[in-house]
Amino acid sequence: MEKRNVEIVVISDVHLGTYGCHAKELLKYLKSIKPKTLVLNGDIIDIWQFSKRYWPETHMKILRKLMKFVAEGVNVYYLTGNHDELLRKFADMNLGSFHLQNKLILELDGKKAWFFHGDIFDVTMQHSKWLAKLGAVGYDTLILLNSIVNAMLTFFGREKMSFSKKIKAKFKDAVKFINSFEETAAELAIENGYQYVVCGHIHQPEKRNIFANNGEVTYLNSGDWVENLTALEYYEGNWEIFKYEAKDFVKDEVEMGELSDSEDLHGKLDVNILLQKIKLEIA
Repeated sequence: MEKRNVEIVVISDVHLGTYGCHAKELLKYLKSIKPKTLVLNGDIIDIWQFSKRYWPETHMKILRKLMKFVAEGVNVYYLTGNHDELLRKFADMNLGSFHLQNKLILELDGKKAWFFHGDIFDVTMQHSKWLAKLGAVGYDTLILLNSIVNAMLTFFGREKMSFSKKIKAKFKDAVKFINSFEETAAELAIENGYQYVVCGHIHQPEKRNIFANNGEVTYLNSGDWVENLTALEYYEGNWEIFKYEAKDFVKDEVEMGELSDSEDLHGKLDVNILLQKIKLEIA
């Protein structure tokens, strides 16, 4: 499969370590692109719900692929989210081309882009973290149940459905929260002179211009790899939302069970390549 050149790729809310994570699909996507910069915009590893009992090989392969990007010199920025907030104590750590940060500002063709996860706008997160964690467990259970139902629907030739999307659409408060989230992010970006604001957190892929009294900003959200299977791509001055479609990856090497040249017979990346790269950068 010929890899696509992309200047910047943004993914968020992968939630590695949970049943809802579509690691197999994400791995296919990552192997199909050749990015110059990769922004991991929070909740990549779900530390809240991490369990040794559930860590499939495909989830480990995602980490190996990210390490391979670093070894190849791709600028990889890991921005912390609420589900991986334990990493915030290590913020501003740089190892070779890998950067662990809480937020990121990049200049793109003369315009400033502000990247951050977005959980700072979540009132529940700020004041009732226990409730947010309880909700996360409930959400993961709902996704697991949804996957079982969809397997049955597929077996009987029926169209798949999304429980959480139906719930969000039914309750006005959910729609109100999403709109408030987007407006707040846009207003802060405009106040700080940014032309782009890029978030995750709410699992709602979006690209739209938001106008306020004192200006305009392009609001972008990378969505997630639990339900929407989306990413943001920046190429030749344009932002686009990538949506994973299984039909586009039928002949992908992951599906065939093939290994890349940098992996051994057990599917393990040769970490010496990465370590040598880090040593050179530090020296």
